[in-house]
Amino acid sequence: METLTPIDSPISSIQALTVSVPLENPPAHSTRSLTQRQYTVARVRTHDDLEGMGFCYSGDRSGQLVTGFIRELLADHAVGRDPAQVHEIWMEMYRDALLLGRRGAVLRAMSAIDSAIWDIIAKARGLSLHRLLGNSSLDSIPCYASGGYYRQGMDPAEYIRREVSGYVDAGFDAVKIKVGRLPLQDELMRTRAAREALGPDRMLMLDANNAWKDPATAIHNINALAEFNPFWVEEPLLPDDVFGHAEIRRSVRVPIATGEIEATRWGFNELLKRQAADMLQPDATVMGGISEFIRVAEMADEHQVPLYPHAMHQLHVSLAAANPITRMVEYFTDNSILNLGVLLEDSAPAVNGRLPLPDDPGIGLNFNPRALERYAVDAWE
Repeated sequence: METLTPIDSPISSIQALTVSVPLENPPAHSTRSLTQRQYTVARVRTHDDLEGMGFCYSGDRSGQLVTGFIRELLADHAVGRDPAQVHEIWMEMYRDALLLGRRGAVLRAMSAIDSAIWDIIAKARGLSLHRLLGNSSLDSIPCYASGGYYRQGMDPAEYIRREVSGYVDAGFDAVKIKVGRLPLQDELMRTRAAREALGPDRMLMLDANNAWKDPATAIHNINALAEFNPFWVEEPLLPDDVFGHAEIRRSVRVPIATGEIEATRWGFNELLKRQAADMLQPDATVMGGISEFIRVAEMADEHQVPLYPHAMHQLHVSLAAANPITRMVEYFTDNSILNLGVLLEDSAPAVNGRLPLPDDPGIGLNFNPRALERYAVDAWE
């Protein structure tokens, strides 16, 4: 890991805010319905008035628990430190949080702080994040359209057909839909409709969101879905069942993807060591921030396991450009399912399945203060 040149303007304060953004026409995946999205936003400032913003997705409720970890446990490890000591700050936060959680809310809170510090580092250098991390040539990154959720009161197959056809018309060559909520015969109809809308040559990804109770059940379902040539089946089991994912991978011909809820280099090392996935899906807002994403990308490159980051394309597009082992990012075409965009100033949309890279100094996210105020459930503190 490269040592960063000092910035010589110590961090003076860290504040955090919880926001809750409702979803219209709430969607569902295999195990639950979603009515809102909650985010924790971190604001880090230096003595020279540089400001960095980071965030994490906190779930659909209890987001203030994540915000509380920033305020009450983690912030003190960064205040007074040079932002260029981001890796040392990360480790101090992690050590202090060992008894409270090495995944979940604590790591999400760490992710928000870490990303905000990287925002400062990039702004201090006058560089976009992807340029700071080494991208010298790319100006866009491929993405796939993510959707195919379950909608109450709609014919499952016909809805999927219309939705996927819309993605094809918009120029996407890769689309992901959900599986695992309905009886297998219904899932086969939905997946067949998606494949027919895509045609034989475009990529179809299937996301089970931990739907199946054990490897045997997952293997049975995946083998049945294999006729539609999925590019991967994602999260067939609960994320902690590493051995189960490895067993599935050995038993089916469909590639297996996982990692969106995994955290830290140690968690991803276990997935790599056990050969539990054909591709990994790290989320920098979940796993410990930009610092850990960089480490995991280096590990994945050593094992030649490609990365397909989970959601949050606004951040991951820059990390993908700087880490060639990253093949493609997940993209939601509007705010009806993942609504982080409601909190941001306008950003460039995907065109024909490619996302342009941001050029302004920083990590590429510009939060709209009016939107933050509108959806806040607490105050900056």
